[in-house]
Amino acid sequence: MSKTKTDVVIDEKVQQIVLEPEPVKVIMLNDDITPVDFVVELLIKIFKHTQESAKEITLKIHTEGSSVVGAYSFEVAEQKTKEAIEESRSRGFPLQVRME
Repeated sequence: MSKTKTDVVIDEKVQQIVLEPEPVKVIMLNDDITPVDFVVELLIKIFKHTQESAKEITLKIHTEGSSVVGAYSFEVAEQKTKEAIEESRSRGFPLQVRME
């Protein structure tokens, strides 16, 4: 019995493509109970909007029924949504915030 040694050489060229995940939109919905000033406060405090942009977004929420208040990675969107809802509930407001 003779022993033969076979070497296998693989010359593959693998190209990796890394795709960034799409940003998740955080949307606030209009209601008839939550005060405008509170919504403006949330937009500034949690979503880091300026006073002017917060007022514009709040007006859009009021007139159109909802508005995108930011777009983030999933984890950040989830955290900001949770913070906004918790702050709203702690003040007794039914403000709805969702992710899309």
